[in-house]
Formats: sequence, C-alpha cells, structure tokens
Amino acid sequence: MTRVGLIGYGTGGAVFHAPLIAATPGLDLTAVVTANPDRQAQVRASHPGATTVTSADELWDAVDLVVVTSPNRTHGPLARAALEHGLAVVVDKPVTATAAEARELAALAHQRGLLFTVFQNRRWDGDYRTVRRLVDTGALGHVARFESRFERWRPVPKPGWKEQADPAAAGGILYDLGSHLVDQALHLFGPAASVYAEIDRRREGAATDDDVFVAITHERGVRSHLWMSAVAAQNGPRFRVLGDRSAYTKYGLDPQEDALRAGGVPGSPGWGQEPPEHWGLVGAGDAVRPEPTDPGAYQLFYAQVAAALSGGGPVPVDPAGPIAALEVIETARASARSGSPRDL
Repeated sequence: MTRVGLIGYGTGGAVFHAPLIAATPGLDLTAVVTANPDRQAQVRASHPGATTVTSADELWDAVDLVVVTSPNRTHGPLARAALEHGLAVVVDKPVTATAAEARELAALAHQRGLLFTVFQNRRWDGDYRTVRRLVDTGALGHVARFESRFERWRPVPKPGWKEQADPAAAGGILYDLGSHLVDQALHLFGPAASVYAEIDRRREGAATDDDVFVAITHERGVRSHLWMSAVAAQNGPRFRVLGDRSAYTKYGLDPQEDALRAGGVPGSPGWGQEPPEHWGLVGAGDAVRPEPTDPGAYQLFYAQVAAALSGGGPVPVDPAGPIAALEVIETARASARSGSPRDL
C-alpha cells in the first residue's frame, strides 16, 4: 500500500481528494494535515484509519505520496518540500501561483525521478469526456469554435483566501474556475498562439476578479471562448462546440461533485451517469438528437496515480499541461491590462 498524506481538509480535501484516495486500491489515506479541530473531527468520523496532524513537517517520514490541497499560495512551497524529502506529489490546481514556479517544481521532480502530477479532475467530467469523444472521432467535423462556461450566481463575496487581492494568493475566479476551463481547451485543441481577455470585478466589495472572458486562438486555428463568472443570474450552456459538420450543446454541470458531497462512493455502480433529460444535443439546424453523456470518472485520476507509482504507466496529468494553462492565465491578465490580444 502507498501511504498518502493529505495536506488540507477544506472543500478540496474533504469533498474530492480524501474520498477518491480512500476508494482507490493500493492507496491508503494515512495522515491528514489540518489544525482546525472541527476538521480533525470530520477526518476521524469519515476516515477513522487516518491520523490527523497539525503540520506538514510531521508527514515527511510517515508517507510515500503527498497531496497538496491547501490554499494556492502554499502549493509551491509545500510541493517543493515534499519533493526535497524524496516523496511523490499530487498538487491541486492551479499547481502554483506562477508558471515559472511550476516549471521549477517539474524540473526538480524530473531531476529526482519522482512522480509529480496535478489534480485537473475536470478532465474526467462526463460532459468533457463526451466533447473529447465527439472531437476525436470527427463526429462534429472540423471544429472552428469551442465555447465553455463555468458560471455561478454568488452575488455576495464569501470570506476566504480565494477573495484575496494579493497576487501571491492566486485568488479570483480566473485562477479558480479558469484553471479548469483553460486546461480543458488546451487539452482538446493544443497550444495557444494568442490570448485576449476581459477581467472584471462586478460585486460590491470584491477584492479580486469575479467575471472573466478569455478568448484563445490555438496554433491549429481553433478559437476557444471561455466564460467564468460568479454573477451569472442565468447560466449559459456549459459547452457549445461548433464544427463544419455538426455541433454539440450541453447545459448543466457534471454530477460527481454533488455525489461526493452527498457521501457517494466513487466508482460504484451508476457513478457519474447522467439521466437522459440532462444529455446534450448533437446535430445541425433542426436535425438534432440527444447525445448520451459519457459517465464521469474522477476515480480514474488516482487509479492512474497508483498505477504510475507501481511502474504501470504515465501520470494522469503531465505537468506540462497545467503549466501551459498558467502561461495562458498570465497572458490573459496582461491582455486585460492592455485591452488588446497578446501572443504567447
């Protein structure tokens, strides 16, 4: 068994990482770092076999794999410390606050021969897997434009580190939801050639961005239009993919997060499946039909981590992808400041 140490037990640790680790054969959730007494109690109730500790320094000699899901500004220092102690590392997105720091971590992991990967879990969303299948099989023809939205209605800012204006905190919706949307676009259509962005603060009292549009022109000519917002009183389609043969339009979010919050077991029968009334539509003009959504499969991320640790394959997410996404995010911020597109 690979002993896993989880740093952080907020939403990321409690809702996503801990249940997925616990459901993965070959991985043992050995220790959780949290100084919050209430969260320590939650760990004991949900994962009685795990020890709670208050400092990451208590992990280094007790585990084989470290998962970093603490506030964004700590990702880089904690991942570096784990790698320097000879441990495999999974880091939640965004991998670090800057692409330069992420490149340094990837180089350190490569130099030491250690597993290093990034939790881009929404590559395993059912709707995204469906888009990937439709694109890869040519069902839509040549794709000219990819539209992707992650919109919420949260008109009042919530307290917490994600609302901090300090650039080192990597707060705001572009780093939060944008890390998913940009990663998916690059994963589908390859490197970006140029980026244009509009980055705004709409809510009273907001210290960082809460309404963002990013347009990517990919090297292969596809244009990705990405929206992320906390002030969308009515949501647009999650995906709209326009090809020269057909199109795919899909509303609503992947059900896995809600299932995890409700205590569902990843990989159990029916996991990640959507009912027909939530399926998207494929077609052109009036000739459209429902397209079954591929099952979501977050459990595959840690299954691939376990396989990679035992020499059975590559990491689930090559760090080069999330690093490229950070480069796009940084270019988007420069574009928004200048008001014009920027080349990468």
